[in-house]
Amino acid sequence: MSKIKIKGARQNNLKNISIDIPRNEIVVFTGLSGSGKSSLVFETITAEAQRQLYDTFSTFARSRLPKFDQADYDAIENLSPVILLEQKRISGNSRSNVGTLSEISSFLKLLFSRIGQPEVGMSNHFSPNTPEGMCPTCGGLGKLNDLEINQIIDWDKSLKEGAILFPDFKVNSLAWKIIANTGFFDLNTPLKEYSNDKIDLLFYADGEKFQFAGGEEGIDANFNGIVTKIKRGFLKKDFNSLSKARQKIIQQFVTTKPCPSCQGARLKKEVLDCRINGKNIYELGKLQLTELLDFFNSVPNQTVETVLEQLKHRTKNLVNIGIGYLNLERSTGTLSGGEAQRVQLAKQLGNSLTEMLYVLDEPSVGLHPRDVKLVADLLIDLKEKGNTILMVEHDPDLIKIADHVIDMGPKAGRLGGQVIFQGSYNQLLQSNTLTGQFMKQKIYVKTEFRAWTETFEIKNASANNLKGIDVQIPAKIFTCITGVAGSGKSSLIHKEFLKIHPEAIVIDQSPVGKSIRSNPATYTGVFDDIRDLFARSNEGTIASLFSFNKEGACENCNGLGYIMMDLAFMDPIKTTCEKCGGHRYNKQVESYLLDGKTIVDVLNLTISDALQFFKEPKILKKLQVLEEVGLDYLQLGQPLSTLSGGECQRVKLASELHKEGNIYIMDEPTTGLHLSDISKIIELIEKLVKKGNSVIVIEHSLDIMNNADWIIDIGPEGGSNGGKIVFEGTPINLQKKNNGYTAKYLKEYNKK
Repeated sequence: MSKIKIKGARQNNLKNISIDIPRNEIVVFTGLSGSGKSSLVFETITAEAQRQLYDTFSTFARSRLPKFDQADYDAIENLSPVILLEQKRISGNSRSNVGTLSEISSFLKLLFSRIGQPEVGMSNHFSPNTPEGMCPTCGGLGKLNDLEINQIIDWDKSLKEGAILFPDFKVNSLAWKIIANTGFFDLNTPLKEYSNDKIDLLFYADGEKFQFAGGEEGIDANFNGIVTKIKRGFLKKDFNSLSKARQKIIQQFVTTKPCPSCQGARLKKEVLDCRINGKNIYELGKLQLTELLDFFNSVPNQTVETVLEQLKHRTKNLVNIGIGYLNLERSTGTLSGGEAQRVQLAKQLGNSLTEMLYVLDEPSVGLHPRDVKLVADLLIDLKEKGNTILMVEHDPDLIKIADHVIDMGPKAGRLGGQVIFQGSYNQLLQSNTLTGQFMKQKIYVKTEFRAWTETFEIKNASANNLKGIDVQIPAKIFTCITGVAGSGKSSLIHKEFLKIHPEAIVIDQSPVGKSIRSNPATYTGVFDDIRDLFARSNEGTIASLFSFNKEGACENCNGLGYIMMDLAFMDPIKTTCEKCGGHRYNKQVESYLLDGKTIVDVLNLTISDALQFFKEPKILKKLQVLEEVGLDYLQLGQPLSTLSGGECQRVKLASELHKEGNIYIMDEPTTGLHLSDISKIIELIEKLVKKGNSVIVIEHSLDIMNNADWIIDIGPEGGSNGGKIVFEGTPINLQKKNNGYTAKYLKEYNKK
């Protein structure tokens, strides 16, 4: 069992590869975006380990778990249960926070139940999620949602004219018909003419008896007023548990206020009166983790030594991984993908599991070089506990800690999918691969910087942890905002700058399309031109015939290319459509050709191949921008839902390249990029600036910093110890005149 053995892996672009991966080591997978790293690590190894583990559970349990399709391979041996630590935000309800995610809250409740004074009870009395602990007024939510009556009612209208504006009570809806059938209300009188008693009944009735018309005698029924019904149906539930559509509707009619009983603490008064060293459990939850660790160190109590050791150990792991600026009460929904991943990573050091398979997706994302070192140390600790670490990564400082490197390529898309190198880090440096070459060399370092006269001014910036700072961001040049995680970079740009300049164009890593029907051809608009070209080349046809969303769609799968079969408690089965073979078009469409190719053939072309195939300037211009941002390996018809965050950002960037006079905010544009692609991003930023645009980049990449015209460094630390201007100036002056973390790591990097 010393190796994970894979034979004949063909998932996505993998070229029937067979590979042995060492166990109990840190194994880093490198290569260009689209080279096959994720196909091998996530969609083959991880998916198969999860699927085989879930297959041991009961049918009911499997119905509640994520679904994994069978990966395309011949054989896999020596897998272990997988712990997948992805770079993605955690969608939790308002009761889910850093304390629950890290499991520190469980030990903290135990500590208070043992030594808190005055005594309250068992550990469940210290939880806002149990009847014993939750504030009775707000149900443990810490806030109350109040209806704004004047938002719900148009007093000048009658019930028949639609006086009730809440959508569930629109005219002729079931709820409206119940009101109409009570016989209590005049449907034609404007509500402003109703008596106080009638208004009270309409709004606040609670189980008022009436005869609902039906049959000879009618039916006994209960009537609940509008406010009563809305409060019970929506406001007494956790708001975050409602669908996004429901939340959006309800937000128009409610205001949210802190609970008057607990003031947001979510707990009963007697629980909040219980203290250790003068602090209650809620006050400890609001402390920054660095301060919380100091508190635990100040509690000398032999009777709870074991509990205290767990609290110190788990809190220290979070501090050591660079997120000591968070607190236990911080909602998981507000964490970035990188923060959530690090909380979960630190949590793993608190368990006793060995021989596990830890799979990480670019743990360096969102991290300053100082914080990357902290993550590296933690990964080494995890390995030394007897586990195997598989990591997809581009950061040189994390590739260095690998015991074994697997480089995928040689290029991306259909030109990738092969193992082009396998060996130690030192052997990688001697190899002839693109990764090996770029690990040894630095990208160009700018020595001449643009002068500037115009600025964007921010006065007294105080969002989150910002310390009332005044900042001048130069206009029409390339400005880089730097600083350790949690220092205030995003607060400065996303909260303060965008409040003043809402017209700025934000290019981040959010998805560009969640639908399988959206692809590079549709996003760039080139698909319209291609369909027009097919119609002109085939007499008697129209452009919409060549769309899989309209006339051209396969009638069996409606243009999806697959059929989804729901088997109740069993996993749903997704099968390729037999009629179109997954092509998404009906047979008639596939009989029409353009220069020997069907519309299906054209959608299967990569951007690179399409540039060779088409001759029309209009089409070539749209495709060239995708090539410029390094996405020439994508297929025209590849669903945008399959793209990584870094690829999404470059697709957005492609649509902006030829515009002038705009403000662009780019949030970590090097995310997911191979070292060889970073120079392309720098070229693209330079193009935007040369056209008279202002480009503001939030970045940790030292190569990006080396090529900025101006750097604004925020810090010096994260959380309450951040939020100040550490440095403003050129990259060269940063290294000469500053001793902060950014200056230190930039100096070290440029000495190599």
